[in-house]
Amino acid sequence: MISNTLFPRSYYEENYFDYLAFVSAVEEINNSSELLPNITLGFHLYESYRNSFFAFGAAMSIITGMDIWVPNYRCKTSGTLAAIIEGLNSEESRQMSNMFRMYHYPQISFISQSLLMSDTVKFPFFYRTVPSELHLCAGIISLLKHFGWTWVGIIASDDENSLRMIQILKEGIEQNGGCTAFIETFSRSNIMTMGKIYKIVMDMPSIKVIILCSNEENLFYLPLLMLNSGKIWISKTELNFSLEAKAKLNKTNTILSFAIVKKKIPSFIKFIQEVNITLLPSDHPTKMWWTGLCDSQCSKDIKRSCSCDIKLSTVRPCNTNYIGKSNSVYNAVYTLAHALHDMLMSGSINTTWSREMWKLSDYLPWKLHRYLKNVHFKNNLDEEIFFNENRELNTDYNIINLVYLPKGKQHREIVGSYNPFASQGQDFIINDKAIKWGSTFTQTPPQAKCSESCPPGFMKLTRKEEPICCFDCIPCPQGEISNQSDMDNCMKCREDHWSNHKRDTCIPKLIIFLSYEEALGMALTTSSIFFSLINAIILGIFIHYRDTPIVRANNRNISYILIISILICFLCSLMFIGRPEPVICILRNTTFGMTFSISLSSILAKTITVVMAFHATKPGSKLRKWMGSRISYTIILSCSLFQCVLCLIWVFTAPPFPYLNMQSETGSILIECNEGSMIAFYCVLGFLGFLASISFITAFLSRNLPASFNEAKYITFSMLVFCSVWITFIPTYLSTRGKYMVAVEIFAIQASSAGLLGCIFMPKCCIILLRPDMNSRKYLTKNN
Repeated sequence: MISNTLFPRSYYEENYFDYLAFVSAVEEINNSSELLPNITLGFHLYESYRNSFFAFGAAMSIITGMDIWVPNYRCKTSGTLAAIIEGLNSEESRQMSNMFRMYHYPQISFISQSLLMSDTVKFPFFYRTVPSELHLCAGIISLLKHFGWTWVGIIASDDENSLRMIQILKEGIEQNGGCTAFIETFSRSNIMTMGKIYKIVMDMPSIKVIILCSNEENLFYLPLLMLNSGKIWISKTELNFSLEAKAKLNKTNTILSFAIVKKKIPSFIKFIQEVNITLLPSDHPTKMWWTGLCDSQCSKDIKRSCSCDIKLSTVRPCNTNYIGKSNSVYNAVYTLAHALHDMLMSGSINTTWSREMWKLSDYLPWKLHRYLKNVHFKNNLDEEIFFNENRELNTDYNIINLVYLPKGKQHREIVGSYNPFASQGQDFIINDKAIKWGSTFTQTPPQAKCSESCPPGFMKLTRKEEPICCFDCIPCPQGEISNQSDMDNCMKCREDHWSNHKRDTCIPKLIIFLSYEEALGMALTTSSIFFSLINAIILGIFIHYRDTPIVRANNRNISYILIISILICFLCSLMFIGRPEPVICILRNTTFGMTFSISLSSILAKTITVVMAFHATKPGSKLRKWMGSRISYTIILSCSLFQCVLCLIWVFTAPPFPYLNMQSETGSILIECNEGSMIAFYCVLGFLGFLASISFITAFLSRNLPASFNEAKYITFSMLVFCSVWITFIPTYLSTRGKYMVAVEIFAIQASSAGLLGCIFMPKCCIILLRPDMNSRKYLTKNN
């Protein structure tokens, strides 16, 4: 069986290595007793000269078997055509595939990485021993992501595959928060386009990274473009320029290239060292190359043992850079051989070796395609070889740092790797320190950003009508943070947390309540205790002088009740200080309401007693029978009982409870006692207001009654103070929050209580202590 092969070979050294790898693989297979026994593989080599016209002519020659192309005609002058192994560039490979698939010939490429040819529906007979550029795009994006390069330019040739690669790269860059500063395409036939691109590159100094999406053959003018540009160039292939071009490149650039991993095949190296070169086609350049392998400076792993009698003016230096690259060619030949072996050994073709080969040719192309899809074997390097769902081999990449030294010298350093089939975290590896950065870069690794990074505490604000990676940094709003650089949005803190001053972390909100330790709390506590002591002293004075006329006047027992209730009012204000607890919240408002209702009802009872006492002294007055203590106690008890019912309804329906107020004060949590039912709260206050109003009106109307020790005047003033305090309390209470609201409430309790105590009892104490002559029955009788 003969395998015809389309194989472009020019005088490029790397292509000559591919040629030798192809011949070496065929020789090994033909000498193998296990693979295709008793069958000899043959091949035809065709030169395309990197020209589409010659490539098309070679394809027609393969299909027709004639140098004169006659479509749909086959001149069978040799063995059966099994498959096409080609090393054409992506565009030519795609064009040739349209021709080969008409005849169902499998096409195996060892160079083309075209994205477009991954479509197995459009290219059903296309295989390749190199990975698709789709993986290469992912590798380039991983490289940009690793260094944080978000502001890049893309230069590409104007072929369809490169345009598709631009689209994938652009989408991947944008998904990772980057953007493309420019996308420019060029044609090798138009040198003016390259001049335009050079101007764009030089006029945009902020662009530090440029991606090259083109094959090497289309980068003829690239050295001129890279000259003194001071950029980082990322190429999808190794860049190999002429010596003249290399001499123009300097240390201002950094070149990072992705290259398929090169693996040296021992049998191939042995073939180069031992092959009889007289059996191979040769010309002057190839003779120079073979002579270079005899040089004493050649490394031992490839040097030939020979004596050179050839007299040449120049000898090519020994070069081993491309030995490993030919692994793709080696795998292509062996893949085809194993597919042929599986097909013949399967018994699907009912033939013997003596049967005429033309019958085999009736089945070969489409039968071979079936076995080629499922081929699976281990090559000479003990690697698993099989085609994935896109009919390509799973191969990884090396990331190479190309350094062009003076006088055209070139240094290649492997600085990383990319394996798209490895687990996450192991797929991309790079050694930053091994990279030789351009001399113009002041920072290593260089930064490639349209805008400086936003530090934690700030978020990005995209500039209007500019790419997404061009932005301004604005601080996070209050209550929000960003704990990483370059965040698109700030994160809200939890409800019980707040942002710190730098807005880069959430801290617990400050808990605020009126405590005993702070100045305000200490002042209110002191005033409450002070007034309570004054109240206790007054109570002691009244008890001590209980039998004197001034104490006995206006019902001594009611006076005791009033003084004690005012004392409780002073002490209940202490429950408003300190951290609110559930029981405290219930007790403080209800206790306050009850004690004030007793105080006001006692004052009302006193006032009514004064009025009734005056009118009862008149002749024939019917009020005389109502005189006595029962009416006063009835008033106090009924009013207090009514207030008690209101408080019980409040407690059992919607009682006060501790409440964490997180909205009223920025960055703080106010611990308050929520009133529960505002209706109940205002009903309690309203009833107190009602009692105070009745007491004030009654006392005001009876203030001028002619009686000694008449309390009506004092009660009028005390009610005036009381009403003034609580009328101003309501708007003040509603306009404050937190501890200041509590302080207002405490102040209202103490001020109104002090008003009652001072206006009603202080004048009597002054008489008892300072004017004892007025505290006598004689004085009382005299004034009556």
